Amino acid sequence: MTRQNASDLAHSLGLQAEAVCRHYLSSGRREGRYWLVGDVRNTPGRSMYVRLKDSPKGVAGKWTDAATGEHGDLLDVIRESCGLIDFKDVADEARTFLSMPSPEPEPRFQERQRPAPSGSPEAARRLIGMAQPITGTIVQAYLRERGITDLRGTGNLRFHPRCYYRPDEHAPTETWPAMIAAVTDLDGKITGAHRTWLDPRSRDKAPIDTPRRAMGDLLGNAVRFGIGGEVMAAGEGIETVLSLRQALPDMPMLAALSAAHLAAILFPDTLRRLYIVRDNDPAGDGARDSLIERANVVGIEAIVISPALGDFNEDLRTLGIEHLRQQSRTQIAPQDVARFMALAA
Repeated sequence: MTRQNASDLAHSLGLQAEAVCRHYLSSGRREGRYWLVGDVRNTPGRSMYVRLKDSPKGVAGKWTDAATGEHGDLLDVIRESCGLIDFKDVADEARTFLSMPSPEPEPRFQERQRPAPSGSPEAARRLIGMAQPITGTIVQAYLRERGITDLRGTGNLRFHPRCYYRPDEHAPTETWPAMIAAVTDLDGKITGAHRTWLDPRSRDKAPIDTPRRAMGDLLGNAVRFGIGGEVMAAGEGIETVLSLRQALPDMPMLAALSAAHLAAILFPDTLRRLYIVRDNDPAGDGARDSLIERANVVGIEAIVISPALGDFNEDLRTLGIEHLRQQSRTQIAPQDVARFMALAA
């Protein structure tokens, strides 16, 4: 998108500034000549103000966030509130809102920013950078519905209010709120992202074909909760690991996102004892066996923690936190009971 095209689009959006705000900043409200909202990502609040009419002080569509000093135009609002990464997608969204036809393709050298390849680590990093903390969001409500209330050490989980979802390359794009999880390597570098699209009405996963998808480099890496040391636990799903963490709040844990990826996680040099958080299915059994073998080869003690039902989130929701604590107490090493269950006892 050329600078001229961006300027023209921003001007056209400015002519409909209030309609743009009502659509993309729906958590806010009009007060006089301004639209007030929490921030450019559509968080409720009043620190960001968007000018709705031209005046000697500025043109319609310009906004400033008094809390952070951020400022921009309505193209920035579309980009951040929708969670878009490429400027082409921002322009397409703006033209759709304005009912404008798509332009002729432009030479590559005129692009303002090189697009990140779809599904790449760079695309994952940009998406995570656009997301926000989960406190007070539907992500927190979604986890609470699953019995997960202790969210200490979950900084790798983020919230995006309008994350793009496309069933396939031929289907129209939808937007849903989403839980965004950062996938990192042993050095803490973001290598990928995992998206769980959510339904704000039911506080459950969105009613779409594949409400969970990962992007980036996943093999060997994971979503991490806490800082790994001599002892840690590893499981498949985010909710499964966070459920066990309700009983073992101080134990570092990671979610590998699938049985195959769990079997392939990389071990920190400091690791001496690994708890394998097993899902009660054939894939979970396979991951368990592979991980035990790999750990034993490098001198790491591997201990399996098994759920009573299908997985630990099912245990937490069906049998309760006290049952989960008791089951965990009987399956971990005695020295780790005192070390990691002190706050949960």
